[in-house]
Amino acid sequence: MIAGLILALALQDARPAFSDWLAEVRSEAIARGVKAEIVDEALEGVEEPLPAILERDRAQAETVFSLEHYISRRLTPKLITSGREAFARHRDLLREIGSTYGVPPQIIAAIWGIESNYGRFSGVRPTVAALATLAWDPRRATFFRGELFNALEILNRGDIDLPHLKGSWAGAMGQVQFMPSSYLQYAQDYDGDGRRDIWSTPSDIFASIANYLSGRGWWVDAPWGREVRVDGETATRIRKDVAMRAGSCQATRNMTAALPAAEWEELGVRLPSGRSLPKTDVPMSLVSGSTRNFLVTPNYDAILEYNCSHSYAITVALLGDAIASTANVKATPAPKAKSHARSPTRG
Repeated sequence: MIAGLILALALQDARPAFSDWLAEVRSEAIARGVKAEIVDEALEGVEEPLPAILERDRAQAETVFSLEHYISRRLTPKLITSGREAFARHRDLLREIGSTYGVPPQIIAAIWGIESNYGRFSGVRPTVAALATLAWDPRRATFFRGELFNALEILNRGDIDLPHLKGSWAGAMGQVQFMPSSYLQYAQDYDGDGRRDIWSTPSDIFASIANYLSGRGWWVDAPWGREVRVDGETATRIRKDVAMRAGSCQATRNMTAALPAAEWEELGVRLPSGRSLPKTDVPMSLVSGSTRNFLVTPNYDAILEYNCSHSYAITVALLGDAIASTANVKATPAPKAKSHARSPTRG
């Protein structure tokens, strides 16, 4: 970590002084249409890069847990119990929003649980200062510079005031942990009060998660997938006969091409009980860990868009199933007209 910070400091020598760089950011933000007073207020207290943010960026965990180990660590009885209790508190609202957007309410609740522990945590870092630090740092400057301008635009639109614009060290915001670009595209003002409040308003939080999944291609009438049994012979046949997918992230490349259930049946894939797979026309890909295997539908891809990690996506899906098992959750009906949804690009 210390070596990384020394390297960062060396790289910084080739860049403008932070104050000069920030002045350029101010000019560009105003040119993009952000009010000068908004920019000045947002940047007033940002005087130097935040060392703690650079430390976190350099010290991201390199250890990758197996799928099974991650699930056992994350999908605890406490998380499931808390999820069922949280779902019960917001049952009617979650069902309404699930129906409106065509996304299962238990999946909305599961993502909320994983991202914020059901609203207990939404981040404490000042978003503008964190993004300014990461945008000035050379490592991922282009990406974070764009997110910094998006954060200033959020302030410009009046969805949140500066003291409450907080999130993770990397700029992910609120109980949904949206980056500013995702906020501008997918955040919803479901209660119609003129603010897309992903920090403290349950209806906006749930609708924003649902709108993200819907916008990323959630199939209304399909499940996310299911756990299956793959014996040694079947695994060998699959490796020989089924291609792997292409994709922009490692998780997508670590799953098979999608096949009909009948073809998986012929290859020898079965339910954990040993029974045949249910008949369905929905194509499914195989996700395999060391000992557990899952056939997943295109809806699983929508979860991967939230966080392209099989450990994350399978945990969300299994948590949703666990919440639904005692929450009397019915199949999600076709979405209603989104009369409550506000355009994510409104002026």
